[in-house]
Amino acid sequence: MSLLTWIILFCLVGGLLSVLAAALFLLIPGKQRQRLLPHMVSYAIGALLGAAFLALLPHAVEYPGVGDVHKVTFTVLIGLLGFFLLEKMVLWRHCHAQDCEVHGEEHGHSHSLNQGEDTARGMMILIGDGMHNLVDGVLIAAAFLTDFHLGVVTSIAVATHEIPQELGDFSILLHSGYSRMKALIFNVLASLTTVIGGVAAYYSLQYTQGAVPYVLAVAAASFIYIAVADLIPGLHRRTEARVTLQQIVLISLGVITIYMAHSTLH
Repeated sequence: MSLLTWIILFCLVGGLLSVLAAALFLLIPGKQRQRLLPHMVSYAIGALLGAAFLALLPHAVEYPGVGDVHKVTFTVLIGLLGFFLLEKMVLWRHCHAQDCEVHGEEHGHSHSLNQGEDTARGMMILIGDGMHNLVDGVLIAAAFLTDFHLGVVTSIAVATHEIPQELGDFSILLHSGYSRMKALIFNVLASLTTVIGGVAAYYSLQYTQGAVPYVLAVAAASFIYIAVADLIPGLHRRTEARVTLQQIVLISLGVITIYMAHSTLH
């Protein structure tokens, strides 16, 4: 298959299939789902951090033509600050539970929202999800244009954090009054922006190869930010020694998955 076909395929894996997996996950009884979700989040943290530090950043630094490593690390810093600003605008936040504080669910505030506000909140989530998926597509394409194996590893990392994120989005949309079918359709449409981002990046980055290492740096910044600013704080809600040990083990498994995938593919 052509490289473009691979990019489209893995964009679908990271986007569309994660939506369908989250929809099926909703069929699991609520108590079991609530027990499984933190484990998925812990694993996703490890995969994201592993992809950022073991794959994306090394490739960005070693990319042909990169004369000054400081430019790459500065891009990571700017990326982290940029994602912070996007989150402030409620355009990047990933909700992994129904009580997402940024979208107005914490402390029972949602009960005071009327139907119009619920609908607006749902649309904001979909817009933010679409933007995030668009960027994911660009990052996947940039990774494939650098190295096929890096593209696969990046796609794995995207998929691992998209499933719990889509589950959180589904929960909030359902709580906002959307039917299951409507929530599924809207999430599928938002996930297709991953393919749009991937195809657009494939055609544009081919002619601007000098930008590729900096796109990889932004990808690393995205993964680090999601893991550290979004996912890890949720794990701190449980401080029991047993739960902490489980979290460490699952985070380590996520890192090991990326390490093994990267090493095996090479």
